Amino acid sequence: MKKKRVVAIGGGTGTHTVLQGLKQYQETLHLTAVITMADSGGSTGRLRDEFGQLPVGDARMALVALAREVDDHEELLRQLFLYRFDRGDGLSGHNFGNLFLVALTDILGSEEAAIRTAAKVLRVTGDVFPVTTQLVDLVATYDDGVVVTGEHDIDEPPRDRHTRTITDLTVTPGVRVSAAAVNAISEADLIVLGPGDLYTSVLANIVVPGVATAVKNSSAKVVYVCNLMTKVGQTTNYGLSRHVAEITRYLGRAPDVVLANDTPLPQDLLARYAKAGEFPVQQDQSDQAEVITGDLLASEAVHQKSGDTLKRSLIRHDANKLATQLVALL
Repeated sequence: MKKKRVVAIGGGTGTHTVLQGLKQYQETLHLTAVITMADSGGSTGRLRDEFGQLPVGDARMALVALAREVDDHEELLRQLFLYRFDRGDGLSGHNFGNLFLVALTDILGSEEAAIRTAAKVLRVTGDVFPVTTQLVDLVATYDDGVVVTGEHDIDEPPRDRHTRTITDLTVTPGVRVSAAAVNAISEADLIVLGPGDLYTSVLANIVVPGVATAVKNSSAKVVYVCNLMTKVGQTTNYGLSRHVAEITRYLGRAPDVVLANDTPLPQDLLARYAKAGEFPVQQDQSDQAEVITGDLLASEAVHQKSGDTLKRSLIRHDANKLATQLVALL
């Protein structure tokens, strides 16, 4: 039987969750990740600045999600690629997998070759492609006319940006989508957008010239997995309908389906988010797409690893619950 082809477009922990859940269906699915190359924070940002290479962190997360984990040796490799140093002058905060990919890029001459080789080391089933093979930065224009360049400064903005709205998102310089990404999108049966920060993970891919056209030209069903929480400085006061409207505006078409969680979120964690000005995404109805709600919530809170300096989500989607809903759409 010919496998159905699923393409996850995004980056970070959201795309990792999608791939990790769908991996259990690989006998009937071919999985591909199209990953943002705009990341400029944390270990990835430091290595990008020092080596002038494409950011590797989101690609590493996708590779680990698709890695085989049949025996102890393979599980150890996965843990190694996720290992983050929490001490050592110059090493603290760096991720071993990021360093490995940077070294491979130096040896092999390109990030694409490094990702392919790392996939062999991890015995990955599926594909991981950068959305572009050129260095790129996100550029956000806000409703007060202020322009901010760089994913990290958009993702973790200064306080004067916390209540502002992003009115336009682009990339600089004028890069193009990678051929591998276009081919994967054109052959897809299902395209999954998100979950992940709306502007710095999901739309960071869509605004790369050529991506929106490729999605519109594809015959695939497009599904958007809506975030659980708003993001300060990006989606303050955004309900589900506003998330979908922004996806539609940049993509040039509405998603066919939106998946949204309807399970109550833990009150203790909500209180911690509220202190930062972040709240559950309100499930207001969107008239642009079919909305399917259900229990998509992970049962355990996420604990930040020692040495990790970036702000991380504490409430996340459950990989298996999400995969069940996505497979049903095929």
